[in-house]
Parts: sequence; C-alpha cells; structure tokens
Amino acid sequence: MKFDFVIIGAGIVGLSVARSLRAAQPDSKILILDKELETAYHASGRNSGVLHAGFYYTADSMKARFTVAGSRAMKQYCQEKNLPLNACGKLVVAQNEEELAQLDELERRGRRNGSNIRLIDAAEAKSLEPNVKTHKRALYSPDTASIDPVAVCHAIKDDLKRTSVEFKFDTRYLGQKKGAVLTNQGNFEARHIVNCAGLYADQVAQDFGFGNNYVMIPFKGLYLKYTKNKTDVRMNIYPVPNLKNPFLGVHFTKTVDGSIKIGPTAIPAFWRENYTASSNFIAREMLEVVFYELRMLLSNASGFRNLAVEEIQKYNKKYFVELGKALVRDIDSNGFTEYTKPGIRAQLMDKRTLQLIQDFVVEGDTRSTHVLNAVSPAFTCAFPFAEFVVREHILTK
Repeated sequence: MKFDFVIIGAGIVGLSVARSLRAAQPDSKILILDKELETAYHASGRNSGVLHAGFYYTADSMKARFTVAGSRAMKQYCQEKNLPLNACGKLVVAQNEEELAQLDELERRGRRNGSNIRLIDAAEAKSLEPNVKTHKRALYSPDTASIDPVAVCHAIKDDLKRTSVEFKFDTRYLGQKKGAVLTNQGNFEARHIVNCAGLYADQVAQDFGFGNNYVMIPFKGLYLKYTKNKTDVRMNIYPVPNLKNPFLGVHFTKTVDGSIKIGPTAIPAFWRENYTASSNFIAREMLEVVFYELRMLLSNASGFRNLAVEEIQKYNKKYFVELGKALVRDIDSNGFTEYTKPGIRAQLMDKRTLQLIQDFVVEGDTRSTHVLNAVSPAFTCAFPFAEFVVREHILTK
C-alpha cells in the first residue's frame, strides 16, 4: 500500500503532524500507524492535562518558542469543539529566600517568552488561592489551564478521519526497508515516513540511521488523587523547580473536572512501558535501561543520583503527601486515597555526556523525519510544533 506520508504513532504529536500535513497538502494520502488499539494510549493520554504557560524554558529553546502559542491554539481548539477546559490558573510558590531568586529567573524567562505572568506578594497569592503557602512572593500565571487530553486526541482523530486520513491500529512497527514501513499488518510504502513513536522514537530513528547519540530513559509518573472534596484547592500550585533537570517537582493539579491531585513522581523505570511491576516486560530493554541508569548513578550526571534517591522515596505515600502539603496551609492527609493511571515519561539521554535532554529533538532527511524527546510540554506545544516539523523538516527536504 502506497502513501505520501506514513506517521508512526497516534499520540498528540503524530495526530498534530497529520493535521498540519493535511492543511499544507489537502490532496496527499496520509496514514497513521499505532501498535495500540486506540489513540492516546501512552503519554498523550496519561499526562496531567495541564496547558503550560511557557515560563520555565530558556529563550533559545523550542519549548520556549512553541509553548505560549501552543497553549493559545489548544484552548481555541477546545472552545471550537466544545471540549472541557478549566481556566484555573497557576501559582509557583517559594519556600525560602533562596527560592525567591529562582522565582525572579522564572519571571525573566516568562517575559522573554511572551508568557502572561507576574510576581505577586503573599497577600495577593492568598486572595487568589486561600490555601496557598508561600514565602513573601509567588509567580502568578493566569493563562495556565487544564484540559482532557484523551478527549482532545479523539477529537483530532475524528477531524482527520473526516479529511480522509487513514488509521491502522493494532499495527506494530517491525522495521523499515527501501521507503516502506514493515508491520505485523503488512508493509506500507511512503514518500516520507514520520516517526512520532514516543517511548520507541529512538529505536525507530536508529533503524533509519538517526538518533544514534541518544537512548530513551523512562521515568514513571504517579499522581495521588484527593477524593475528600474538590474545593480545598482552587488552582494549580507548583513549587520552584530545579532548573537543572527536566522535572517540575510534586505539585497540586486542578484537573479539567475540578478534581485535585498531587504529583507527579519522576521515578526511574526499568523498561519503557514499566507501568506496573510486570507490565510489558522486555528483558533486553531492561538491560539497556539499567545499564545507562547505573552509569548515570555512578557519575551523578544530570544530578541523577540525587534525583533517584529523592524519587524512590515517593513510593512511600506519607512522604509523597508531605511534599504536597508543604505548598498549602491546610489539607487532609487522609483525603489522598487513590492513585491515578500511571504514566511513563519518554526522556531522551545523550549517550556521550549522560545528560538528560531538556528540549525537543528532530532529525531526518528527504525520506524520513524523527521526532525525539517529545516530553512535557509537548501536548501544550503540539499544534505550532507540528507546523514547524512539517514546514522545516518534512516539506522542505
């Protein structure tokens, strides 16, 4: 079967790339493949649902370039499609004098990136969120919002189907040969192949001769849901993050339906789909992942040793809850009664330096394009990022 474009992966990035391709080339023949039975089975359907505001990222990064515009575009899409949207806002709080300087840095980054943010004093923070606890100041982001990521992905899939984009689910990528994608459901020839395979993007890229300097290191994200009520916290409350690593720390998330949860963890996983103790276990994956994790542990590259020690403690529910409680004045520890569906962050690492990659990575040539390291805030960035990939990497080569 011959197509103009075959996209591997039906998560938010694959769907958004197809959307941009259809807009750019209305008559092209497009196919999206996915090994699961439905869209958004992995990271796209297991993330927090938060639309980020763009103040964490250095100005020279793709994340900075696309987050503000992406949030705006995603909100507009949700409004047009009558999809749920909770414009609840966000506070980033400081716990001591040292973190005030980091708040200032976040504010500077946000200003450069065009993010609508401002520093406020503790009294104003309390007027916005009576339960918040902060030291002197907080960073206020009124544009941070929450959506239903699964509903968004299904809506985009339905849109694409109406424009004759084809889907093949339960179709596992097995390799490539002379411009064809080899799968368990047959072979699909394409003028251009687009790799949006998430947790397996590095392996797919390496089949095409790209991504050889990288390996995917999975991190498990767990959230604890607060089931006592939906009123004890009004908005997202985040700590000041460690800007040297890609994780934002345990925070309060106000979901699209108004529910409250804390998380996520960033616990090093042992294989790519290590959602539970035995799910989707692949021995060779574990050997590779553990090999690189041990190297990072010994060298403490990207502060991995400190991170691993901290994150593993979060399996202790009491410890996990205490981290969340540090951000608020009062919350019932017994109200955190259930874990939400676990997610795995597909975090790219540079094999040469053992450093975790902070930004998106795209490689390719005239025959294939490979989206690597599509980590948070990839969902927020998806629409303008996909337009960039199509314009700069697919249609110009």
